[in-house]
Amino acid sequence: MSGAFGKCFDPTGARYGIPTYPWRLAPDGLATRRQLRERGLRPGGQPIAAQIMRVSRRAGGERVSYLYRVDRAKPVRPVTSRKWGALALAMLARRTCPRCRLDVGYCIPRSRGICGMCIATEEQRTT
Repeated sequence: MSGAFGKCFDPTGARYGIPTYPWRLAPDGLATRRQLRERGLRPGGQPIAAQIMRVSRRAGGERVSYLYRVDRAKPVRPVTSRKWGALALAMLARRTCPRCRLDVGYCIPRSRGICGMCIATEEQRTT
């Protein structure tokens, strides 16, 4: 057994407090949040059942994903018309330039805070 595999394999939960499995070796009946979402489910307030761990050289340590029981998962709540409206207003605010007050059609970068036309006119004034 390799050192990385042995570090990530703890089905009893003695080392990490919850059962831990290596990447892609979790038992059936457990799923991550993303996997639940693909099935139209959500954790629904249940506690974390287990975790998947993998050693990542690039990240410089271990990467962990939490697993939830599929049989206890609840269906995703439908999005209401009010939530769609709130989302549309939030996206409109992200697309509106605070200087020229125009909807520019794309999300304004937070690094600059203004649209491309305002940036161009600002650069022309400084040169």
